[in-house]
Amino acid sequence: MQIAFSSTADAGDVLVVPLAKDAVRVEDVGGEAMVALAKAATDAARFKGEAGAIVELFVPVDGTVRRTILLGVGAGAASDWRKAGGALTAALLTNAASATVMLAPSGNAPSVEAISAFAGAAVQRGWRHDVYRTKLPETAKPMLTRITLVNAPAGAEEAFARIHAVNGGLELTRTLVSEPPNKLYPESFVERVLKDVEGLGLEVSVLDETQMRDLGMGALLGVSQGSVRDGRLLVLKWNGGAADAETLALVGKGVTFDTGGISIKPAAGMEDMKWDMGGAGAVAGAMKAIATRKAKANVVGVMGLVENMPDGNAQRPGDVVTSMSGQTIEVINTDAEGRLVLCDALTWVQKTHSPTTIVDLATLTGAMIISLGNEHGGLFSNDDSLADALLAAGKTTEEKLWRFPLADSYDKLIDSQIADMKNVGPRGGGSITAAQFLKRFIHEGVAWAHLDIAGMVWSDKPGVNHDKGATGYGVRLLDQFVADRFEA
Repeated sequence: MQIAFSSTADAGDVLVVPLAKDAVRVEDVGGEAMVALAKAATDAARFKGEAGAIVELFVPVDGTVRRTILLGVGAGAASDWRKAGGALTAALLTNAASATVMLAPSGNAPSVEAISAFAGAAVQRGWRHDVYRTKLPETAKPMLTRITLVNAPAGAEEAFARIHAVNGGLELTRTLVSEPPNKLYPESFVERVLKDVEGLGLEVSVLDETQMRDLGMGALLGVSQGSVRDGRLLVLKWNGGAADAETLALVGKGVTFDTGGISIKPAAGMEDMKWDMGGAGAVAGAMKAIATRKAKANVVGVMGLVENMPDGNAQRPGDVVTSMSGQTIEVINTDAEGRLVLCDALTWVQKTHSPTTIVDLATLTGAMIISLGNEHGGLFSNDDSLADALLAAGKTTEEKLWRFPLADSYDKLIDSQIADMKNVGPRGGGSITAAQFLKRFIHEGVAWAHLDIAGMVWSDKPGVNHDKGATGYGVRLLDQFVADRFEA
């Protein structure tokens, strides 16, 4: 969808008039006839200008009928305008080709931040994955192609350019998460991402199973060994900062389908495990966004890609594997596979790129969904400053995080009697012991954060900026974090 900026109204299909909460002035809507209709409609609908609330009118204009929407923008904060932008697209996506949004005159215009949030959410809410739908009725097909903003404040168009870059990364992530597992597996994940980021200036490395075996990645390869699909390590590097500037590493879990392996999951709901690569998907999308907008930072994105299957060669509960770090792991549960993938990816990026800061993302534990539902991602960190920066970025983007503790008392729960550690602890504190496991692979002096986003990458209900399905969670959060901490 295109966002256009103009100083004059065009002949869009729909006229949109934003109105503030508890300060609704239908006199701002237009001519006398329109004001009368607007007053009657807002009274009948009990419309008070709440963010995202909509009243629709059909107003006679010069012998024709003009479709008009009164759109609530709440108190006028960026979050309110974001909600309004998503609501507008949701209302018009399948029944209007274009819309013209008449903003207030310059003296009462919304902020640049608010307009960027509005436009960004309007585009994000319009994304759909209809690739495999062959019998979609015409009335259900998206048709909204343009929203024109009239009288936007100075600087809004430039600010939206960055949002537009981030949206490109968001769409990549949503596409990866939405694809079925017979279409998206480690090799095809690599192919799709490389095609999508071609020409952006990213340095690309891809390690196959032979190369990973030579490097000693026994933990990652232990997960992959039960599948006919070979694993991969995909690396995208962006060198946008000074040569001597610190490097940030983003590391994502990419289990393209997770049966649980020999510790097989229940059949009900297993189809959802196509999105167990949501962490790697977020890293891919964030790297695309960072490169598209030419971020002034040095960032390396690492995606450990495997499929976890239960064939005759699959890893067994009780096996002991040796990670790239040299530490040994007793595999108690083959369905706790994401941490095995991540630990080797974490070791590799530290040995190869020496980052000062690492953020890993993973749909790691069902316990996180029990703790936080689908409202926040879980945050664990060995560095308070890093944790605070991520929490702030989550608040700005509304991709919210909640911090959990790390402690020696939890760490002891994953000690093994026959190896350096086991891959699961007791049922209680499952998300914390998973983070404690990953912490054992972080080098001294490296600031590290782990984001458990199990409840965030997929939604069974529409949200502010997404329909049901893939949310793209993590892309906007990571991009904002890079901007705040590495480009400020």
